[in-house]
Parts: sequence; C-alpha cells; structure tokens
Amino acid sequence: MAFCCLNNQKKRKKREKQLIGGISLENKSFWKSGHKPSLLSSFMYFDFSFMVWVLIGPLSILIADDYAMSAAQKANLVALPILGGSILRIVFGFLTDYFGPKRTGQLGMLLTLIPLIWGWKFISSYADLYIVALLLGVAGASFAAALPLASRWYPPQYQGLAMGIAGAGNSGTVLATLFANRLAIHFGSWETVFGLAIIPIAFALIFFTLFAKEAPNRPAPKKLSQYADILKQKDAWLLCMMYSVTFGGFVGLSNYLTIFFNAQYDLSAVRAADFATFCVIAGSLFRPIGGFLSDRIGGIRMLIILFSCASMMFIFISTLPTLYIALTSLFIGMMCLGMGNGSVFQLVPQRFGDEIGLMTGIVGAAGGIGGYLLPNILGSLYQLTGSYKAGFQILGAISIASAIMMIFIQVKWNKKWLVQKDTAAL
Repeated sequence: MAFCCLNNQKKRKKREKQLIGGISLENKSFWKSGHKPSLLSSFMYFDFSFMVWVLIGPLSILIADDYAMSAAQKANLVALPILGGSILRIVFGFLTDYFGPKRTGQLGMLLTLIPLIWGWKFISSYADLYIVALLLGVAGASFAAALPLASRWYPPQYQGLAMGIAGAGNSGTVLATLFANRLAIHFGSWETVFGLAIIPIAFALIFFTLFAKEAPNRPAPKKLSQYADILKQKDAWLLCMMYSVTFGGFVGLSNYLTIFFNAQYDLSAVRAADFATFCVIAGSLFRPIGGFLSDRIGGIRMLIILFSCASMMFIFISTLPTLYIALTSLFIGMMCLGMGNGSVFQLVPQRFGDEIGLMTGIVGAAGGIGGYLLPNILGSLYQLTGSYKAGFQILGAISIASAIMMIFIQVKWNKKWLVQKDTAAL
C-alpha cells in the first residue's frame, strides 16, 4: 500500500523515480534497488538484540527455582524488559533521526553489554533481577535503529519486503527459547547464559560496524518541536494501536508461553521452552511474508484478515484444549501476529517516510507497551482465577475489536489516499 495524497500524483511518480546511491529505482528489482550489506547488518543487529531482550522469558522457570515467585511476579519479571524497550525505543528513534541509525545501533549494542555482564556476575537479589530485566530493554530498542537503516535504502514499492526482512530479526526469540534453558542446565547456572550472550552481541557489533552504511537519502535532523507535530496526526496513533496488538501480542506471548506450557500442561522448563519455540518460529518467519503480501493486497486488508484469524485462535485456546491442539492454535495465532507486524510496517514508511526513525520508535514503543501488558494480564488473571481461560478470552476480544477498527479505517483511508497499482494500495 502507498500512502499518496490525491492531490500529489505527480509528486508520487517523481518519488518513485528518485535516486538512491546514484542508481535509478525505476524498473529495478528488490535486490538491486538497495544495499544488501546494510539490510543484513540490520537483520543481524535486530536478531541478536531481540534474543537478549527476551532472554528472561524462557529462563523464568529456572530463575523461580532460586527466587520463589508468584504467578503475577513471574509475569511482571518477564514483562519488565518489554517495558524498558518501550521507553527506550522513543529515545532511540530520536537518536536515529538525529545521529543516524548506524551510530545509534553501535551505541545500543555497547549499552546492551551492561545488563548482560550484570546478569552474569552480579545478581544477588530480587532488586538485581528487576534492574537487569529493565535494562535489557536497551536490546529491545534496537528496533528503532535497525528498521530505519534498512528502510532508507529501499523505494516505496519494496518497503514491505525490506522492513519484513529486517524485522524478521525478531527470530532472535527462537534462539532464546530454544537454547537458553539447555545452556543453563548444561553449565549448571542460568546466570552463565547472560555471559554467553555477550559473544553474539560482540560479533554483531563488529559486523555492523564494518558493513552497515547510512543511506545517501537520509533526511536532515529535525527539531524536537517538529516531532511533536507527528503526534498530532491521527494516523500516527492508529498505527500505534495496530502495532500494540500485533507486536505486543507476539513479544508478550513469546516471553510468556514457556510459563503457560509449564503451568497449564506441567511441562519441564526445557520442554515448555521447546513448545514456545515452535510458536515463536511462526511469528518470526512469517513477518516478511506479511510485509510482502501487504505490498500486493494492501496493509489494511491484510490486518483485517489477520486480526480476525488471531481472534478465533485465542477464543479457541481459552477453552484450554489438549496440549497439541493448543500448540497448533497458538502456532496459527502467532503466525497471524507475526504477519501483522510486517503489515503494519509496510504502512509506516509510506505514511511517515521523512520521520521514519522517530515513527519507528513511537510505533515500536506502542508495541512494547502491548507486550508489557499481555503477560501481566495472563499472569494476574491466572493468579486470581487459577485458569488461563479469561486471559485468552480478553486477547480474543482485543483482536476482533482491532479487526472491526481496521474496517472503519479502510473506509476512511479509501477516501483520503490514492490507490496505487504496483503496491496494491487501499
């Protein structure tokens, strides 16, 4: 979908023929229109950072063996990194627009080493746990630098795919859920996992420094007062609402599913994390597909379909079916949320191309807030009722409400924005 004003058709056509790095974008394929090393650097930075960001989720069962916690306390612990990431994504979004995504990304990886070293060597109390969890939000803020680095290299007709590939770095969640508990058991300490995580972050920092490159069409930094104007636009808030459901649902469940499978089906820490990994893979790998399909049929149409499907899955899971039926339903639900992430970020750069760094931070922060609330909803209601039924019913209701909202938005935007053939706009 392309957000192009009805009165600016000529401007739109000129934009599609703009030059990036001196190469005409007209009739260029995706792989020839951008900068592959920067796209790979964005993916790697986001992937390893995302792995670190959600590290506490799969480890929470083993951590609870050393620090006894209630269901609500576990939920709060795994949600704190998401809260930290939500706050810092806005900061990183501003830094990305002002200093550039490459410098911001380098700073982010250096700061990520702080909670990893602290978690490895210096945790001795609940307070330390909560501080480390909150500081891991620095890794989650990588989103606000990685995606703009990739986005600025690609023309409007490839934004969905470019942002989807870079955003597929949320597959780092798979690394965390698959290996964190295994490494902790192998080395006899969950703290050691924090130390081991330093290795991929250091590697990503070196690779990013050597190969990432700023796009030549980087917009000039703006004043803070100019950014405030963005939040006066309803479209910005609508994009935030969309992402708080898609990404919030994905990252919230990614962090909480290990606890869910352990509590509901009495699986071991490793086994529960394996089942969570299966669901997380769906949300991660299907994100680029969501962006790709949104380029073809329109982001809003995709979101209507995906929200409706996710709603049905969550309502079904609220019946608490047998393990493998629940696993299949969660796989489909996470697939929908992952594709929804790609769909939302097919829309963002089309509408706010000149403010992509800050908008990525703002929208990403909204997604993080959704991800913070979701584990707390599930954990608190489980503690109150002894069942996950009500929690998943609420998730289903939120998803169907989002689908209905998309239908009304589609009618509004059909009147406001021009349909563009190549990008299958609204």
